[in-house]
Amino acid sequence: MDKSFSLTRRQLTRMAAASAVAGVGLARAQDSRVILGQSAAFSGPSAQLGTQFHAGAKLWFDQQNAKGGVAGRNVEIRNLDDGYEPDRCVANTEKLIKDNALALFGYIGTPTSLAALPLATSAKMPFIAPFSGAMGLRDPFKREAFHLRASYDDETELIVKQLTELAQNRIAVFYQNDAYGKAGLSGVTKALTARQLKPTAEATVERNSVDVADAVGKLAKSGAQAIVQIGSYKACAAFIREAKKAGYGGKFYNVSFVGTQALADELGKDGAGVVVSQVMPSPYNPARPIAREFVAAAKSGKVQANFSSMEGYLAAKLFSEGLRRVSGKPTREALVTALESIQEDFGGYRVTFGPQDHVASNFVELSMLTGDGKVRT
Repeated sequence: MDKSFSLTRRQLTRMAAASAVAGVGLARAQDSRVILGQSAAFSGPSAQLGTQFHAGAKLWFDQQNAKGGVAGRNVEIRNLDDGYEPDRCVANTEKLIKDNALALFGYIGTPTSLAALPLATSAKMPFIAPFSGAMGLRDPFKREAFHLRASYDDETELIVKQLTELAQNRIAVFYQNDAYGKAGLSGVTKALTARQLKPTAEATVERNSVDVADAVGKLAKSGAQAIVQIGSYKACAAFIREAKKAGYGGKFYNVSFVGTQALADELGKDGAGVVVSQVMPSPYNPARPIAREFVAAAKSGKVQANFSSMEGYLAAKLFSEGLRRVSGKPTREALVTALESIQEDFGGYRVTFGPQDHVASNFVELSMLTGDGKVRT
């Protein structure tokens, strides 16, 4: 035997022991990792929403992981693309549940979230911070669902309140022909009914489509002083451009799901004066500590600071606060109980849950596009 390749019994024993120690270390590292499952639009006409929300959340988790994790546990987001289509979202959700994620997190959109929530409920899996304000996700109450943002009813109430206070009572609605659009239409109608008004006109666009010709033809000549839009950024931008070409001179209002920066990017100078309701603190206004914290983190992490990435960042902070409150190994049930105990101020954005209240905030304010890719709040 070649002596250069021979090993003594003692050497073999040491190697086996070292291998065993390494194996234990790997197992401990895996045990300390927390997996969040996210199905969102990372392709198609709504891709910016999923991309920006994910970037903001990952920014927070990367910071925490670099410091040793959240309560000593590294957090990983396992994200799957659903293209903003419910069927794909269901398939993704089934996979994430099968892969034993601790929670579902940051789903983007109403139709996709509505398709996924029954699966989460059946699996008793926390469904945290969906990027949607639809009442259908909140009522009836689901113990697994935790909402960071205010509802579309809250947003449309503020929009209608401002318009009617300015004597703008002829209000039309352009909405996406699905659960999201109908949720927004319901909010506008409810707010108008409370003021003994009703929509001047209504028109729709299909999800993931920019075919707005019929809607423009119906609404531009309706006599509406303002049009409330409940759609994604590409469709809403297409509608605004075509309505202006058709001679419409009224105001355009959007709810937050449109994706403010994405809409500003799509419209360019045509965006001047377009109003968007917001459910997150403005990253463009340094008055709140959370805005200063987020903008500094975004700059360091090379992430674009906007409302969508801010929402991802705050959603990640919310989850982290819940995880810190879990005693022992995290389980889905323990996380639900921990989240229900949260009453915190995140630098000027207060979040409060309770056993029968899973809506953290009803914060809403209005912002305006300036026409140069920027937003004024």
